[in-house]
Amino acid sequence: MSGPPGIERVASYAAPMLKREMIPSVKTDAMRVFDRALLRRRRERAHAGYDGYAFLEEEVADRLAERLEDIRRGFPLALELGARSGGLGRALRASGKVGTLIQSDLAPAWATARADDGPALALDEEFLPIADGSLDAVFGALSLHWVNDLPGALTQMRRALKPDGLLLVALLGGETLVELRDAFAEAEVAVTGGLSPRVSPFADLRDAGGLLQRAGFALPVVDADTITVTYDTALHLMRDLRGMGETNLVLERRRAPMTRGLLEQVAQVYAERFAGPDGRIPARFQILYLTGWAPAASQPKPLRPGSATSRLAAALGGSETGTGELPG
Repeated sequence: MSGPPGIERVASYAAPMLKREMIPSVKTDAMRVFDRALLRRRRERAHAGYDGYAFLEEEVADRLAERLEDIRRGFPLALELGARSGGLGRALRASGKVGTLIQSDLAPAWATARADDGPALALDEEFLPIADGSLDAVFGALSLHWVNDLPGALTQMRRALKPDGLLLVALLGGETLVELRDAFAEAEVAVTGGLSPRVSPFADLRDAGGLLQRAGFALPVVDADTITVTYDTALHLMRDLRGMGETNLVLERRRAPMTRGLLEQVAQVYAERFAGPDGRIPARFQILYLTGWAPAASQPKPLRPGSATSRLAAALGGSETGTGELPG
């Protein structure tokens, strides 16, 4: 089998869980928002110097692992999407709740790097080559915000899970980098007289629970927090985004390189509108945490309306007013 070093050994280990037929996913132009081929190239380029830019991913990995502490069961076979620095993998192994962890990444260089830690695969989150009902859990820290068809990808993850299997992933939310988006919009109008998408769209918190339900997950839970990082200038922020491999991938983006004049204008607007008393600028990253379970007969079910055997008013020591009757 051809491929990067380490992939052949891993693929032979995982053969029973790999799909025998690889049916290409079909996407219309309306479904294609991001340039996935460009994402892979940028992740490959970021690999060599990524240690200096892994702070956001590793912080999210720690917070994701903390959510696993409240789940009192183990997961013999799990898949991690977007392994990169390996921070989430280390946290999952340290939890003692994950047996065999298969670490994966869209960029082959990252998958190869993870091979020394155990099983690893280079795969695309938009088309998982995983057999139905083969995994006990799927984890991921900051790998799904570049997926074109997020409901479709979540559906594939649910199918790959055994009954009562766990999905626990984190992705960037819609309030991420709102300051940079606003600064770019104002600066570009001033410099060029027009607008182009400079900051990618992200999932909205209000829609995330619906995405899990649409994908067929039971007991969906979504929560969010915000990580704020401060910088000397907007140029330092953009340097970090390049180092992370997280720069703009929108297909409709303007392809011409940004001019020095536009970059300087962005930095000026950012500082004027958002700088704190110390002169540093904030960059907010909203993190959405999605938890769901593959449906299983053993899971708790909501009671049928009208099936209650006791009244809430009696439990609270109060009185009950019938529908349509006014108190008093």
